[in-house]
Amino acid sequence: MKQFIAFCESFGSALCMLGRSACYINTLPRQFPRFIEQCYMIGYTTMPIVTILCFFIGSALAQQSGYSMENFGAKQFIGALVGLSMVRELGPVMVAILVAGRVGSAITAELASMKVYQEVDALVTMDIPPERILVLPRLAAVLVMMPVLTVIANLCGWYGGALVCQYTKSISVDSQSYFAVLKRFMTARDISDGLLKAEVFGFVVITICCHIGLSTRGGPREIGASLTKAIVTSLIFILVLDYFINEILI
Repeated sequence: MKQFIAFCESFGSALCMLGRSACYINTLPRQFPRFIEQCYMIGYTTMPIVTILCFFIGSALAQQSGYSMENFGAKQFIGALVGLSMVRELGPVMVAILVAGRVGSAITAELASMKVYQEVDALVTMDIPPERILVLPRLAAVLVMMPVLTVIANLCGWYGGALVCQYTKSISVDSQSYFAVLKRFMTARDISDGLLKAEVFGFVVITICCHIGLSTRGGPREIGASLTKAIVTSLIFILVLDYFINEILI
């Protein structure tokens, strides 16, 4: 019961933080340099690992499904399987997990350190709302960069699957047939649903990490505890939200 009450209090506090951030949305144009800095950190620095990981996810998916589908005489549909799997599920989820692990951890550590060493209190003393300069630019940046990263992840997964299909002798599906089947079964709804999931995941991850970072009390040990809590909570929310979003969209 105590854990449930603590969760409700934390959830309400996070909503209040979002509400206070929304009150300063009209100041976002004046924070353009901070916004660009966060776009660089969330998007550009995360892009290489997203590219490599999703390329090999698509490759492994095509490899494993190819061997199985060959037994049923359906290996010509590997392009549809890889394409839809990346767009609707693997692309958004893997990007969100990478953002949580790489960007979310950095945000939590930075904000927790600022809170512990009273830099956030100094902002409040100077009548500068922390939500305006610490939270709002990050939320805006993640909403811009998550679709970009997801599209890159999808493309890398598709091309990884295509290369495996073309150069694996036991599968032997040429790239032209692979992409023709992918295009035939892919719809705009599939792509938009995947991008919507990515937006929700990114927004939730950054909200959790900012809230836990700004709620940190104590010293260096508590900073480490907050970092662990933020990553674990983000991963749980990604997977739980993935299920419920699928229930709504399907």
